[in-house]
Amino acid sequence: MQDDITQEIVETTPLFTNDTIVFGVLMLTLGFIFYTSSKETGFWSSFYKIVPALFMAYFLPALLTTFGVIAPDWVSVSETGEVVEHSSSLYYMSSRYLLPAALVLMTLSMDLKAVFNLGPKALIMFFTGTIGIVIGGPLAVLIIGSISPETVGGAGADAVWRGLSTLAGSWIGGGANQTAMLEIYGYNQELYGGMVFVDIVVANIWMAIILIGIGKSARIDKWLQSDTSAIEALKQKVSDYAATVDRNPTLTDLMILAAIAFGTVSVAHFGAGYLSVFFEDFVNSFPKGITRNVFTFLSSSFFWMISITTVIGVLLSFTKLRSYEGAGASKFGSVFIYILVASIGMKMDLTLIFENFGLIFIGLVWMIIHAGLLILVAKLIKAPYFFLAVGSQANVGGAASAPIVASAFHPSLATVGVLLAVFGYAIGTVAAILCTVLMQLAATA
Repeated sequence: MQDDITQEIVETTPLFTNDTIVFGVLMLTLGFIFYTSSKETGFWSSFYKIVPALFMAYFLPALLTTFGVIAPDWVSVSETGEVVEHSSSLYYMSSRYLLPAALVLMTLSMDLKAVFNLGPKALIMFFTGTIGIVIGGPLAVLIIGSISPETVGGAGADAVWRGLSTLAGSWIGGGANQTAMLEIYGYNQELYGGMVFVDIVVANIWMAIILIGIGKSARIDKWLQSDTSAIEALKQKVSDYAATVDRNPTLTDLMILAAIAFGTVSVAHFGAGYLSVFFEDFVNSFPKGITRNVFTFLSSSFFWMISITTVIGVLLSFTKLRSYEGAGASKFGSVFIYILVASIGMKMDLTLIFENFGLIFIGLVWMIIHAGLLILVAKLIKAPYFFLAVGSQANVGGAASAPIVASAFHPSLATVGVLLAVFGYAIGTVAAILCTVLMQLAATA
């Protein structure tokens, strides 16, 4: 029996386990995508008119994970028979180093006034996405519960609605809010992995759909009858400015860009370390209970890292350093974003979809309600697809994926995704508590 277990564990180890090799595989994948997408005629030209390159940068690494070539996590058995857990650090590297570097490079040429001129529709769609998550949870529990009551059952710490509270925290705010909900409602931590699994599968499926939609955004905007003039004006303004300062970058230009990018990463991590510790003590000064957990996001170093990076980027956009857009600042930022997308795709094993149909169906119904409400409101207020996509990802994906979606429309729009995602952290726990109260009522009903 032990030999069978050992063999099973060994078989889950991917073909490549060294992060250096895996990173090379991901870069070769991205190189293949960009080479084929540059073709102006033939099969690839037709293919990329249907499927965006950004989606392929996400999907191909997911296929590599599914077929066991690479993996974000795996277990192996040592010579002594001890089970050893392993994790790739590529997503951590991409989200903690390359994401803030990309954000500051993409923000350099930003026109803050033009961003504010985008109007209130971005906020409306963000809050619509939040409401979609809040009401989507209890409705999903009611719908699935009427078909399969045991799927939404459980009692005490094993109650499914307690576990779903962590999804609400993650899909409105982020990891800090998710952890806060786990603490508030005391879900059985031995079962918590199942909820994390639902989070990864459903959120990644939805992100894939959004990325595909970006390739058809013009057609979607026509159906929504949306006014995209403010977005196009911002994109044109940034493009015109980039054209006026465009130059063949020298080695000095490239080194200064590297200094701006990774100097900001350094400052952001330094400040986040101090602020997260300070606010952790501040949050812990509250008596135990909901009040303390509402402010848990303030003790998240990732929250402060993104916030500090955004502030630095906005401040630098008012200086002469913004002229480095002409040396390719946003292009280098886009390179970092694509590496992040590939590392996110690597976390998705497509076979996981079939492992727990009950919880997956709850998550899918939940996300369909979220998406349906966004589409309805976008149609009513004639909001562009950009606001729908970014408003949704600022909730569901958070600060890691909202800028990815926003920058897919134009690098200058990445800041819009960041600002909305940071706002999601602030309201995540409170909104998730409301959602959980409704899910508890739905489950007991």
